[in-house]
Amino acid sequence: MSVADPSADDDDLGRQAGRAVRELPDVPAALERAAIGLFSARAPVASPREAARALWHEVVAVLSFDSWATPALASGMRSLRSRTRHLLYSAEGRDIDLRVASAAAASFSLSGQILGPDEQGRIELEPISSGVGPTRRAELDSLGEFRIDDIPRGVYRLSLEVSGERIVLPPLDMCDPPR
Repeated sequence: MSVADPSADDDDLGRQAGRAVRELPDVPAALERAAIGLFSARAPVASPREAARALWHEVVAVLSFDSWATPALASGMRSLRSRTRHLLYSAEGRDIDLRVASAAAASFSLSGQILGPDEQGRIELEPISSGVGPTRRAELDSLGEFRIDDIPRGVYRLSLEVSGERIVLPPLDMCDPPR
């Protein structure tokens, strides 16, 4: 009987497996080590959140509009810049609409909406400059909107976690409008 014999039944296969275990030599130790060495050991992750982040596809958003970067064309009162900054970013089929508004003394409010195919997700506002407080998080509502209040003056990194992707925006400066 050969290994490729189509008439072989389970008993024949069992006998052949037993014979192979008894008669065939083990894999040489050097080859076994070489095979194991092909797989690199990964450092353990500290939390399930970090493990999930490692699986995400990271996308960098591109700024397509900044209301403070537009030069004032009109003269008089219409040439004054609004205290609310409007920013629009694009990232792989999504638009991210942000509003940064001055609030009480040296604090700001960030609100926005993700326009695209996603229904759920969250945002993370992480301080880049030192001494401005902890990382802030907010869940997107059913319309893809969010809001974070009482943000101290400083530079932040805003990222969005939606549909297995992590969208990272360029650094965001929470400051008063230029004069």
